[in-house]
Amino acid sequence: MPVTDITTDAETLTMTLVGDFDAPAPRLWRAFTDPRQLERFWGPPGWPATFSCFDFEVGGRADYAMTSPQGESSRGAWEFLRIDPESGFEVLDAFVGEDGERIEGMPAMRMTFSFEGTDSGSRLTSVTYFTSAEALEQVVAMGAVEGSTLAINQLDAVLADLRDYAQGKGTRTELLSDQHVRITRLVDGPRVLVWRAHTEPELMRQWLLGPDGWRMTVCEIDPTPGGRYRYAWAPDDEALGEPFGFDGETLLIEPVQRMVTTEHMTGTDYPPTTNDLSLYEEDGVTLVTTLIEYPDKETRDLVLATGMTDGMETSYARLERVLIA
Repeated sequence: MPVTDITTDAETLTMTLVGDFDAPAPRLWRAFTDPRQLERFWGPPGWPATFSCFDFEVGGRADYAMTSPQGESSRGAWEFLRIDPESGFEVLDAFVGEDGERIEGMPAMRMTFSFEGTDSGSRLTSVTYFTSAEALEQVVAMGAVEGSTLAINQLDAVLADLRDYAQGKGTRTELLSDQHVRITRLVDGPRVLVWRAHTEPELMRQWLLGPDGWRMTVCEIDPTPGGRYRYAWAPDDEALGEPFGFDGETLLIEPVQRMVTTEHMTGTDYPPTTNDLSLYEEDGVTLVTTLIEYPDKETRDLVLATGMTDGMETSYARLERVLIA
C-alpha cells in the first residue's frame, strides 16, 4: 500500500501522512491539482468526493462533498494559502454546510502537501496542523487516520495509465477491512455502454450469468432511488446446483457513474450487503469498481469462499463480448 506512515503528535498538534509512489513527482502534483483526478481518491472507499469548484490560486477556494452509500454528505472547503508549482501547496480545510459556511463547533485545519522525487518515484508528505488538542482529538475520533489511509491508498490506480494498471489482470478482489471488499475489473468499452449493461434488463440477461451452464430467469430492475430489483438464475443441468436469486433496493443513483444497492439472497434470512458500483472511463476502457459492505467478517469470508470472484470474472468476460457485438 502507498501509505507508509501516518502519525499524530499531541505536542505539536499535528497529523502527518507519508506515502511513496512509483510515479514521478510531477505526476503526483497533477493528481492533487486536477479536481477530476482528485475526486478519484480524496474520499475514502464508499465516500467518494465531488469538487463543485476548484479555483487553484492563492486566495482561491475549492468546495467538495463526500457522499456515503446511503446518500449522506460530508462537505468541506479549502482556501489556498500557498502554491509552489509542482512541489507543494497549503490550504485551510474547514467543515462546511450546504450553504458553504463553516459549521460552528467543527475545527478548521491548516494542511500542507509536499511532493518530492525519490529513487523509486515520488513521496507525498501531508501535515495537518490543529489549533488545539481538543480539535486534534475530535478529528481523530471521527476516523481521520483510517479514512486518510484508505483514501490515499487509492492513488496508485489514479497515477498509472488505466490500461497498464488493470488490463489483462481480470477480476481482482481486495480485502479493505473485516466488513469491506473492493472488486475491480477493467472492461474494454465506453462507460455509457457499461452503464447500460448494468441497468437495462435486455442487456443484463446476456452477460450476468456467472459460470457457463446457467441462465437468468428473472431480471427486474428499477434503477431509481427507492426502486426495487430482483434477479434469479437456474442451471441448465440440475447437477450444477439449485436455482437462486437476489433482491434489493436502489439507495443512490448518479447516472453513468455510480449506483448503490442493497443485496439480499431471496428466500433466506441472511443479512443484506451494500454494493457500491462506480464506473470510470479512460482511453476507451472502463474500470468497474464494486465496494461491498458485509455485516461482519464471517459473512464476508463465507461469501468469498463460494468462488464469487471467479463467477464475476466469467460474467465480465462475457460482458466484453456483448459490448463488442
